[in-house]
Amino acid sequence: MTPPPPRLIVGLSGASGTIYGIRILEMLRRIGVESHLVMSRAAEITLGYESDLTADQVRALATFAHSVDNIAAPPASGSFRTLGMIVAPCSIRTMSEIASGVTTSLLTRAADVTLKERRRLVLMVRETPLHAGHLRTMLNLTEMGAVIAPPVPGFYARPQNLDDLVEHTAGRALDLFGLDCGTLRRWGEPSGE
Repeated sequence: MTPPPPRLIVGLSGASGTIYGIRILEMLRRIGVESHLVMSRAAEITLGYESDLTADQVRALATFAHSVDNIAAPPASGSFRTLGMIVAPCSIRTMSEIASGVTTSLLTRAADVTLKERRRLVLMVRETPLHAGHLRTMLNLTEMGAVIAPPVPGFYARPQNLDDLVEHTAGRALDLFGLDCGTLRRWGEPSGE
């Protein structure tokens, strides 16, 4: 019997940076990882400002797309086995809701389930500057097992354009799940050029 492909839940919240979630979905598709997308309503609004893609086009990039209101969707249960979840981008509101454990949507419920099951939760928090409350919330989440991974570019990769920056940052985020898309220029390794 062939083992099922690995699964990753991908959340998109309303923060700026929807391109990160889009690129992660594209990368997962390239390497054969089953993706389960949950996109907030605010993410759909932000997408309209930042991209020429529609919400339906973004949903089509995922293996499965779940309504943010569907609390009965598979990612809402700990028995639904995954590598974990990435929220890219992650708004301060989404981060705070996850930290409180008082979840109001499938996006934050799936993140809460990921934490309770001791699976990897990566939050690409997209906000600056940060006040003490934000930093305390990040510390609380880290202590609960989440990984706070703001989308910070690595200039050692010598990006030539915005696409290179996004590709590198998304690739580094997927590294946190042990997933290698084969496109990442790594420090101290030959560039392949």
